[in-house]
Amino acid sequence: MAEPYKVTPVFDQDTLPAGLRREHRTKAGVWGLVRVLEGRLRLSYADGTPERMLTPAAPGLIRPEQTHLVEPLGLMSMQVEFYESEPSA
Repeated sequence: MAEPYKVTPVFDQDTLPAGLRREHRTKAGVWGLVRVLEGRLRLSYADGTPERMLTPAAPGLIRPEQTHLVEPLGLMSMQVEFYESEPSA
């Protein structure tokens, strides 16, 4: 099982950086896994991939160089894990 090489701090609906709320992308070779600790978060992709509703039971996968953004839906907390290969969600 792949282990993350980096994990962001925990963000909530107030501390979620503006850069994550607008379109951005992971680097080449970098996989992201958005983990919601509490509440709900919308994960939208720019490439036509259907948007996902993330919850503690349903994390969101981001492929290398995939443009995406997140939107908190009420009170929530989340963090992002970064991997060098595709993680198991």
